[in-house]
Parts: sequence; C-alpha cells; structure tokens
Amino acid sequence: MTTASTHKTELTGRWHFPTSIRFGAGRIRELPAACRELGSERPLLVTDTGLAKLPVVTQAVELCRAAGLGCEVYSEVQANPVEANVTQGVDKFRAGGHDGVIAFGGGSALDVGKAIALMVGQTRPIWDFEDKEDWYTRVNVAGMAPVVAVPTTAGTGSEVGRCSVLTDLRDHTKKLIFHPRILPAIVIEDPELGVGLPAKLTAAVGMDALSHNLEAFCGSAYHPLADGIAVEGIRLIKEWLPAAVRDGADVEARAHMLIASTMGATAFQKGLGAMHSLSHPCSANLNTHHGLTNAVVMPYVLVHNEPAIAKKLGRLAAYVGLRKATYAAFLDWILELRETIGIPPTLMALGLKEQHAAEFAPQALADPSTPSNPLPMDRASFEQLYLHAIRGELTA
Repeated sequence: MTTASTHKTELTGRWHFPTSIRFGAGRIRELPAACRELGSERPLLVTDTGLAKLPVVTQAVELCRAAGLGCEVYSEVQANPVEANVTQGVDKFRAGGHDGVIAFGGGSALDVGKAIALMVGQTRPIWDFEDKEDWYTRVNVAGMAPVVAVPTTAGTGSEVGRCSVLTDLRDHTKKLIFHPRILPAIVIEDPELGVGLPAKLTAAVGMDALSHNLEAFCGSAYHPLADGIAVEGIRLIKEWLPAAVRDGADVEARAHMLIASTMGATAFQKGLGAMHSLSHPCSANLNTHHGLTNAVVMPYVLVHNEPAIAKKLGRLAAYVGLRKATYAAFLDWILELRETIGIPPTLMALGLKEQHAAEFAPQALADPSTPSNPLPMDRASFEQLYLHAIRGELTA
C-alpha cells in the first residue's frame, strides 16, 4: 500500500468538469479560499445531525473562522430529507445574514444544502421547482446563494448534481428539485474526511455509486460520453470498494471510491433505471437507506433487464477484468460483491412485506428514473420485481 504522502502527490487534481473540483487528501484546507472565491464571507455550513458532532465538522468550521469567515452550522438534516429540513435552514440562513452555503456530508446534507441555497432567494414553494417541463425557469436566479460542496461519503455524487432529492410528505414520494445553477460552483473532495466511516455505511454508499454508474451505462439513451465515464467508475468500484469496507483508514481506497461516486453522478445525466424506481418508494415510505436499497434490488433488476443489456454487460465484464466477458459473469460478480461486503439479499431484510409490492408499484412506475430503464416498464412489472426482491427469487 502506498504512503499518505504518495496519496497527496499522486491522487490529486484540480478539474473543471462537470464543475470546479479540488481533489486530494488535505484539500479541505482550501475551504476558506473556496468560499471567498465565490464571494462568501459568512457561509452557513449545512450538515447532518450525526456528522455535526464529529471532529471533521468542528475542524472545517475552525478553518473558516481562523481565516476570518463568519461560519455557522445548520444540522437539522435527516436521512431522506423533507421540506422542513430546507425551510428551517433557509430561516437560519436569513437570520444569520449568511451569503453562501457549505454543503458538507453525505447525500442528504448535500441535497439540503443545495436546496437551501436555491430557496433563500425564492418566494414560491419549493415544489414549484420540481424537475418537470420548464418549471426551473420559475427560479429567481439572482437570489440564489453560492455553494461549496464537501462530500464525506462516496455514494450519491450529489456534489456534481443539478438536483436536490427531497421526500414530499404530502404523498410520500421522492421528488427532484432542479435548476442548472444548483450545481455547486466549487467541490472539495478530500478522501481523508471519510476515514473511519463504518463498514456497513461504506458498503451501502459504495453500492449506491455502483448503481449510478451501472444504470447510466445500461440506460436506453445514446450518450457515449456518459458511458465512458460510467465504465471506468465501475472498474474503480470493483477494485476499491472491498478494500474501503475492509479498512476504514485506507485513504487510497477512499480516494478512488470518492471519485467513482462523482463519476456516477456525472454519468447519470444520461438517466437511471428501475433500481432507483424501486428504491425511491422504499425510502420515501419506510425510510430505508437509499444506497442499501439500490444494492438489494440491483441483481433483480439486472435479471429483469437481461434481454436489453446482456451484450453491454459482456463488454463491461471484459473491461473490468472478469475472467469471462459475459452477462452471467457480471451478474455473478455483483452477487459475490454483495455477499463480500455484507449487503442483505432481499428487501424483506429492510422491512418490506409482500403487500408493499402492490402499494409501491404505482410510485415506481411514476418515478422519473423509469423512462430511461433499458426495457419498458409497467405497473405489473414493478409489482413482480418487488415480489422477487422481497422473496429472494432471482428470476425474470
């Protein structure tokens, strides 16, 4: 294994795609300069309740304050965030006279931070900016606050996303709040911030990153740029996710997983698919972990989509270095990976019962991820997929 100093010299970069990214161990020290680059002297650091208690947040705030920035913390962010998490943050932003947002943490914190930065300048309700038709044109762009994103897990890739995902408690569905400018202007990716992340969480978020890359690659749209990013993201995950789960202090593994997560969210501009369609109703209604749910349903969706993706997955199997360049070999690898890193085999382990299949199928069909699934989906298909994943039936 390479040394920490090698990490800083080799696994480092400053990129400008799809936004400005400062990557490498120790780059968190550039946080105050990044805020000032965006004209922010009083940033509001948005994170989740658990992370707010840990040294990584305390140290980030101290960095900012030592540089003369008026940095405060907002941490009323739950897993699978809801509108109230955003509105309370907007109130704190305005009351504190803040002029920018540091979105710091996993996907929930990043999504809420981006949504706060959007909503501080709006008068309409947040659901008016759902990703439908041209609703994003309703946004008062001049009122938006700048965002520096600092991901601490390697899963959602929300640091390079143009949406915030929120649960709408009115109908218990997940909705995408979209605007092109919600994309953080600067991203700081420091793999040392993820050191010590528990193995189970590392596994779940890592499989989320895999689902993003994999569904983007398998998607029905024509987008070779996204495909190229996705296949390398999948290769990195194959090489490094088991190591990251096995050793929480492996900075090299953390670094590769961090960029693989970013690659997944970059690639899924092409679209996602039935993994996410199945997962969103589970987390919106039962508060299951999004990445873990994607990990559980993954092989069931691959089996369902086999007629449309077998050739693609054969090519992918060759690229990531499997012994056989076949769909079957790729599916076997997914099953072996899940077992190795401790992913439950069925949705029943996450609390789903068979009656949820009929209840959640209409929500899955209406999910924005559904149109880009490799095979057309209907309500019956989703109900059957739920039942397969609940019962552990790996069959089409």
